[in-house]
Amino acid sequence: METQLDPMKDDLPLMANTSYMLVKHYVLDLDVDFKSKVIGGSIVLFFETGSQYSKTISAGKECCQSQFDETCKMRASEPCHIPMINVSTCSSKMECNDFAVSGKEEATSDENSNHSNNEQASGISSSKDCCDIEDHGNKDFLLVLDCCDLSVLKVEEVDVAAVSGIEKFTRSAKLTGVSKELENLRNRIVHELVTLPADRWKEQLYYFTHCSQAPGCGELLFSTGTWSLEIRKSGIQSPADFPHAIRIWYKTKPEGRSVTWTTDQSGRPCVYTMGSPINNRALFPCQEPPIALSTWQASVRTAAGFVVLMSGENSAEPVQLREGILSWYYYVSMPMPASTFTIAVGCWQEVKQQSFRQKAAVGTNTEVSLPSSQTDLRWHEEICGHVEYPCRFQNPAARLQAVIPYRVFAPWCLMESCEEYLLQLVPQCLSAAYATLGTHPFSRLDVLIVPSNFSSLGMASPHIIFLSQSVLPGGSHLCGTRLCHEIAHAWFGLVIGARDWTEEWISEGFATFLEDIFWARAQQLSHDEIKGQQELKALLRWRRLRDEVQNSEEELQVLRPKKESTGELSESGASVVKYGLKAEKIFMQVHYLKGYFLLRSLARKIGEVSYLASLRKFVIKFHGQLVLSQ
Repeated sequence: METQLDPMKDDLPLMANTSYMLVKHYVLDLDVDFKSKVIGGSIVLFFETGSQYSKTISAGKECCQSQFDETCKMRASEPCHIPMINVSTCSSKMECNDFAVSGKEEATSDENSNHSNNEQASGISSSKDCCDIEDHGNKDFLLVLDCCDLSVLKVEEVDVAAVSGIEKFTRSAKLTGVSKELENLRNRIVHELVTLPADRWKEQLYYFTHCSQAPGCGELLFSTGTWSLEIRKSGIQSPADFPHAIRIWYKTKPEGRSVTWTTDQSGRPCVYTMGSPINNRALFPCQEPPIALSTWQASVRTAAGFVVLMSGENSAEPVQLREGILSWYYYVSMPMPASTFTIAVGCWQEVKQQSFRQKAAVGTNTEVSLPSSQTDLRWHEEICGHVEYPCRFQNPAARLQAVIPYRVFAPWCLMESCEEYLLQLVPQCLSAAYATLGTHPFSRLDVLIVPSNFSSLGMASPHIIFLSQSVLPGGSHLCGTRLCHEIAHAWFGLVIGARDWTEEWISEGFATFLEDIFWARAQQLSHDEIKGQQELKALLRWRRLRDEVQNSEEELQVLRPKKESTGELSESGASVVKYGLKAEKIFMQVHYLKGYFLLRSLARKIGEVSYLASLRKFVIKFHGQLVLSQ
């Protein structure tokens, strides 16, 4: 029996039915409008059929290849519709006759889908209605995405078969029935595309891009609730037959809780994702559960003068589309939870230093050798346990890179402070982290000093770290320790994530423990100095933990609030984050501190050198995966 989720409680609902369909890749195509405080455009989602419903999309392996060739030629000959952000210019007419459904039901459904943005106050649909396949009978399958504070304008199937050269992905499959031919072909193409081997990731990205620009071939029915977007296709009753590439046209709302519209310290407008308790569901419709590991790419357009920073492997260079408008493009090839996607758009300035100083800093810090390096190299030869992607732990050059390429950005008025402290600390802290844990999981790093309304000291995301301006007046020590904490999240929190978000100590406890190790190495302290500094920090943390335990609700102090049910999902994949919406939880440090003291006690019991060696082995074994406390 599925659990009824209640939005009035303090638990954060994760509504996506990931057991039936799993997002593998997102393509975002967005405009940032500072006048209206709206981010708008489209997102294309590429799916695989989920683990709970593994019906094969195509039955059999023999079919006349000419059938596919003919179909692809026919589709490719049609003009390719490149989606424009002005949704009103898009034709809502069906582009594929195969999907036209005659009769009154279709007309009624179309009307429903066109005015479904009246923000139906339906709360959270019970999973009996939206996720339960076995009780469906003749009911249509319902795809459920996590969504909040968004105006969804239109949802359509994407005709991936119309892309030039896509016929290479139409491996033989036995199709029955003319009406299903294109439908099965499209899903087969998406399956072949999302399962390409890691060494073909560039080709995969190329076809994701072109498929995302393919024309639509029929609108899908949808409705929005408080926490979800529900999508169906009339007559489709199983996840395997549901379109595996869909495009959603939408706009954010100025009051949306995933992004903050504000001004920077120089008084210029900016917008950024500030680590909201609801994550990114008010930025784009997505699958929030950590198990939904996906890659993404994004094109973001904004007025000239603004800089777009994002979770991306590439250091994007702007392209001028027309006078006054620039486009920025980022991508990632490592599958990550959608909650780790981060964007910041503002008049950021890159902080640079004189070239001779930069060379000196990097030169000093790249000469760091790994402790027990022979042991680490032997472990690197093991086969990775994660899903296939271009892994840096298997890349000989990446394994020797003590300092990854980095950039520092800040508002104009903070440039001098950043150059004095932060810029020089980045290579030192990166090098110290490498000396402790080995291979950097990510290929580059941007560090941004975010606006003063940022409620934390820092936040780490793939390829980018947000730091509060509060770390700058504290000089090298406060700036360095916070930077080390966020760098530690690259290993614990990002490349190794908690399978259940209620176990946040796995991320924060490890980062708090490792920040001391990293910072001591970055300062090149003596043994006695390290011991003195760490004992003082432990005392201060103990006092803070004691005060918090005495002055907070006991239920918020538990490291595993779901106890034996930690990590469990409903049949559909939906779940809740215990106390995820409780306001006071945001300001609590108990998961940081209890986790820190647990790891500190383990390190003292077996010796720090042995314990750090075991952590390196743990990283090599579990990188790219989700873990529980056990």
